[in-house]
Amino acid sequence: MDIDELRKRIDLMDDVLLRVFNERARIALEIGRVKKGLGLPVFDPGREKRIFARMKEENPGPLDDGAVVRLFERVVDESRRLERIRSQEEGPGEC
Repeated sequence: MDIDELRKRIDLMDDVLLRVFNERARIALEIGRVKKGLGLPVFDPGREKRIFARMKEENPGPLDDGAVVRLFERVVDESRRLERIRSQEEGPGEC
């Protein structure tokens, strides 16, 4: 394969990642609504630790576990940020 073909494959994977990230964000917003209705905080450190541990356990490489955790830290952080923004946009009684 030449470099252009490889780059096309990367572009296709980026398209898939974009769709997956947005779907994950939509689900996180749903979780945020449920949490708000239950009076639970947005941040759940235990849940985040379990996510990172599971991702390391499932990691087949070539990314090392540190890289996987850093990537998922960012994804989780952005989901949490989005939950907070949406929670502030909605009134206290809206869920």
